[in-house]
Amino acid sequence: MQRCLVRSVAWRRALGQKRSLFHSQRTAAMSTLLVNQPKYAWLKELGLAEDNAGVYNGKWGGGGEVITSYCPANNEPIARVRQATLAEYEETVLKSKEAWKVWADIPAPKRGEVVRQIGDALRRKIKVLGSLVSLEMGKIYVEGVGEVQEYVDICDYAVGLSRMIGGPILPSERPGHALLEQWNPVGLVGVITAFNFPVAVYGWNNALALICGDVCLWKGAPTTSLTTVAVTKIVAEVLEQNNLPGAICSMVCGGADIGTAMAKDKQVDLLSFTGSTHVGKMVAMMVQERFGRKLLELGGNNAIIVFEDADLNLVVPSAVFASVGTAGQRCTTTRRLMLHESVHDTVVERVAKAYKQIRIGDPWDSNTLYGPLHTKQAVEQYLAAVEQAKQQGGTLVCGGKVIDRPGNYVEPTLITGLAHDAAIVHTETFVPILYVLKFKSEDEAFAWNNEVEQGLSSSIFTKDMGRVFRWLGPKGSDCGIVNVNIPTSGAEIGGAFGGEKHTGGGRESGSDSWKQYMRRSTCTINYSKDLPLAQGIKFE
Repeated sequence: MQRCLVRSVAWRRALGQKRSLFHSQRTAAMSTLLVNQPKYAWLKELGLAEDNAGVYNGKWGGGGEVITSYCPANNEPIARVRQATLAEYEETVLKSKEAWKVWADIPAPKRGEVVRQIGDALRRKIKVLGSLVSLEMGKIYVEGVGEVQEYVDICDYAVGLSRMIGGPILPSERPGHALLEQWNPVGLVGVITAFNFPVAVYGWNNALALICGDVCLWKGAPTTSLTTVAVTKIVAEVLEQNNLPGAICSMVCGGADIGTAMAKDKQVDLLSFTGSTHVGKMVAMMVQERFGRKLLELGGNNAIIVFEDADLNLVVPSAVFASVGTAGQRCTTTRRLMLHESVHDTVVERVAKAYKQIRIGDPWDSNTLYGPLHTKQAVEQYLAAVEQAKQQGGTLVCGGKVIDRPGNYVEPTLITGLAHDAAIVHTETFVPILYVLKFKSEDEAFAWNNEVEQGLSSSIFTKDMGRVFRWLGPKGSDCGIVNVNIPTSGAEIGGAFGGEKHTGGGRESGSDSWKQYMRRSTCTINYSKDLPLAQGIKFE
């Protein structure tokens, strides 16, 4: 994932300019915002306006820099957000800690009921919120709606979990003693999310943290601030209807200054960060310096490995979806396609043909399968990566160019002929470029999968059951997500999501990920009249 860049908006009056002229120019500029155009009137269903408060802690505010959010499909301004100042951040933290005192006293199943209501509120807004994700992030409409569905699904999951979390009662070696685990909320969970999943990643953290008894402080990506504001409005309304403090789910829009403050703040009991490995490393060091708890979801350099016995009718659509879905801007995007030498040419030909048939267009058009990159900077990174691949020996099979149309559109790109350890192959570039590698043996393919710094997602295509279990075993994939006969992307919420090595080691969503949001105490209770010591020690 990459750092998100934003553009500032400042209204200035030229020297000697008349007040009436200033107001007319400002009005004209406001009218160019998409939020004011009839075509985008649905944005107001989410409570959005020309200027939007970027702080919520029970009440709305924002006295910091004003930023403009742009639509990647045409680079037109959507609306503006007033970010938080550091003073407002500090005030929000204090209000969040106070809100925790109320929330932690509510029984977990009752907290689950509130989360259920959040899920229902999201259901009611799923289409319009999905449209906003499509408009502001750039992913196609069905993916935008699907992302909101992930938040809904994790709310459903969390409701059931609210009646199940707990620790075991363990056998004690001492007579008249009970040994058990007690799980309690950590307190305040800071959540920093990236532009590419501006709803779902917060949802994974928020739903689980809430049922565990934590409160949340969210800083979304600056370039998707409108989505952050819209989601917070939905959640805030549910809290208000239940007569609960709004600061249970607070929000601060901001840039690196706010993110740094969260990482260094001892009052943030757990910091969940989703973003690039480069920034994640800095965040991890700041949190570790204060011996804080962190949950990192960072980069991925994911591979699909296709063996000679693979079903190519599964391989081709899987490789295409995983490499060009979300225009290559998922952390689980397939960036390396490893093909056994016996099927290499056939698969390359079929994937290249499929690439040329991908329907490119406006992301909110129901026929579109492929939308724009999120920023102009991403387009520059795409062009640089294509050039580096050529210089390092790659052959351009298809793609490689910027599309001549408004917005940040580039061609899905397929490159062959590179060495498995070429520098560009080992670099995660957050764009739709797929590097095709030719291998000879299982051992070679498994080794190439594991040689990159990241360890997020991986998949093999084979019918050999022995190979399947070698792939899942200790000498197989070293990733957090290890698939067979499906793509590297498109994870379900029921399993733990995350990866190893430079991916950060964190786990979110399903399985026992809830443990990240709680602290564990081992408790020994003596209900006898004697005082035996462990290990049979006598101290008399």
